[in-house]
Amino acid sequence: MKHIGSVFLMLIFLSSCSKKIIPEKPELAKTYFAPDSLPVSDIDIPLRVNLKPLYEIAEKNVQKIYASDGWPNEYIVNNCDTKYMYRFKRGPLRISSNGNMVNFNFTGSYIIAGAQRVCTGSGSDRVAISPWSPVCACGLKEAEPRVDIGYKANLQLKNNFNVVAKFEALNPKPLDKCTVCFWGHDITPIIMAQLKNELIIAGRDIEDSLNSLNFRPQFQQLWDVLNTSIKLYDVGYLQLNPEKIRMSSLYAQNDSLNISIGISARPLISLSKTTDHKTVIPDISDFTRRKGFSIYIDAIMNYDSLSQLLTKQLAGKRIDMDKLGKYIIIEKCNLYGADNEKLIIKVSFKGADNGIMYLTGKPVFNQAKNELQVKDIDYDIRTKSLLIKTAKWLFNRKIITELNKYSTFNMQAYTDTLISKVNSQMNRELQKGIFSVGKMEVIQIVNIYPLKNNFILRCNSKGDLAIQIDSFKL
Repeated sequence: MKHIGSVFLMLIFLSSCSKKIIPEKPELAKTYFAPDSLPVSDIDIPLRVNLKPLYEIAEKNVQKIYASDGWPNEYIVNNCDTKYMYRFKRGPLRISSNGNMVNFNFTGSYIIAGAQRVCTGSGSDRVAISPWSPVCACGLKEAEPRVDIGYKANLQLKNNFNVVAKFEALNPKPLDKCTVCFWGHDITPIIMAQLKNELIIAGRDIEDSLNSLNFRPQFQQLWDVLNTSIKLYDVGYLQLNPEKIRMSSLYAQNDSLNISIGISARPLISLSKTTDHKTVIPDISDFTRRKGFSIYIDAIMNYDSLSQLLTKQLAGKRIDMDKLGKYIIIEKCNLYGADNEKLIIKVSFKGADNGIMYLTGKPVFNQAKNELQVKDIDYDIRTKSLLIKTAKWLFNRKIITELNKYSTFNMQAYTDTLISKVNSQMNRELQKGIFSVGKMEVIQIVNIYPLKNNFILRCNSKGDLAIQIDSFKL
């Protein structure tokens, strides 16, 4: 019985030694703390559009063959004394552009046949007094005479994404003259005038084709991309959330149409993928040419990532209370919010005693040092009450002092990583035929918001982004 009593006393002793210190969770008074509204970000993106699809429309709509009415069987009679027929064949379009003007030129060749006679009188009263001369031609037995002709086009984009095109037929420039017929008479000017009339008619057809174009579907594709969450590797997901669109006046050069497109947006970075909210693209708000971006981004972080940073700095840290001959070793730290400007720090420890303690602290961002600091760390009132009753030696300022030493987090590595990840995503093919090229120069944290379920870092980033559209469906 004596041995049994000793064992029983030993079990009681061991049981009392293994008892953990576990205070109740803190309950901080709510302060209805909420972040300010995210400022509107301005993003201006130079856009370069490959004009070849538009050129293909022009190539298809500009006739390749022009001929006089009745060709090749009937003649046109001009001023009683001349009759002729012709056929004109054009070569490939030569297209150049500058500003909002686009030139469509091509070299063509023609065949002409005709004859002359003597007439008397004037105007509509002219009458023939001789038979027609023998019919002769240019371009049948010899090389066809050549001529340069074309259009000058003015292109604009309206705020509803409609194209406004105005085509002006240029005066044909003959490279070869037709002077072998009609007693050496040069009838080239007559043919040129007829060609210009044909060009004017064809130009109206091209105008109708281009003016029927509306680029809203193409810009809606781009708008949908901007409304889509973009994965930034392990950093999270970026969603731009555009609200307005602006666009500069058109400027064309060679095969490219250059536009500065701007959006006003409220970007968001979150650790988990957000729901994509597709919206209808609004009309263009203004036509000012700009470049570059200044973006305010709310980076939504969960407290696990901050807890891991704090644990990494403190795990295994031994804190000795020399005068008392006691110590603790920190095992793990957890941070979480409480609808309050403060954070709650849960510290798991072992040593002379083991268990957990709760502390509170206020997060502050030091912009000059780019550091997130947790200041005013102190015991939560429930932890303080339990320690005084059960392990008063733990209610010690030395623990607070040591924790304060490790409660500063330099955010440079985070912002550098974010810049790297964003830049890798800025240079890629967004959709088939649509490419983005850009660089984020800097990210600066401007504020922090410790909410209950997540921790928000508000950042401002500056840089440049351009988009190139090489192909699209019309």
